[in-house]
Amino acid sequence: MFSIARTLARPSVLARSFAAPAGASAIHTLPELPYPYNALEPHISEQIMTLHHTKHHQTYVNGLNAAEESYAKSSDVKEQIKLQSALKFNGGGHINHSLFWKNLAPTSQGGGQLPEGSQLKKAIERDFGSVEEFKKKFNAATAAIQGSGWGWLGLNPTTKKLEIVTTANQDPLISHVPIIGVDIWEHAFYLQYKNVKPDYLNAIWNVINFKEAEKRLVEAA
Repeated sequence: MFSIARTLARPSVLARSFAAPAGASAIHTLPELPYPYNALEPHISEQIMTLHHTKHHQTYVNGLNAAEESYAKSSDVKEQIKLQSALKFNGGGHINHSLFWKNLAPTSQGGGQLPEGSQLKKAIERDFGSVEEFKKKFNAATAAIQGSGWGWLGLNPTTKKLEIVTTANQDPLISHVPIIGVDIWEHAFYLQYKNVKPDYLNAIWNVINFKEAEKRLVEAA
C-alpha cells in the first residue's frame, strides 16, 4: 500500500514515528495522548485539547486512510495524481500532530523547563544568542503566518544549526529535522485565546516538552 510516511519522511523521527510493526497492516490510527486532556491547563484548555485530538487529528487520520486506500485500488495515473493533495494534507496533518502532542508536557512533568547546561540550551544560545531571543524570533515568525500553518525549530541537516522555519497548512517539515513544532491553526487556540495569536504563542512555552526536543536533537546530531 502507498504510504504517506515513506513519501514525506526521510529516515528521521518522522519515519520512526510511523513505522508499522512487522506483519501489521499499514492503517494509521490516532495516537493516545501521553497526558490527560486537562493536564496542560491553564495554558491550553481541556476543551481545546479534547477537540483538537479527538476531532481534528482523527479527521486527518480518517482522510489519510481513505486516500491511501483509494490510491492503492486505483490503476489510473490521473486519479493517483488527483489523490496527491489529499495524501499530502491528511498525511501532513497526521505527522505534524503526532509530533505536536509529544512536544507538549504538563508543568508538573517538566513542561516549560529547559535545563541549564543541556545540549539543546547550548545549541539555542549558540544559534540565537539566548533562549529569550529564540522565543521572540520564533513567536514573531509563527504569528506572521498568513492563514494556517506551523512554526518549527528545526535542525538544518547540512549546517547542523538550529533554524526557525514555517510551513503552510499541514505541510510537514521535510527540509529540517523537527525539534519543536507549534500548531498555529485556529483550532489550536481560538476557543481560549480568540484572535490574539501572540498570547497563545507566549503561553505555549510554559508546556513545551524540552526533554522531548532535546531527545530529537541528540538523535539527529
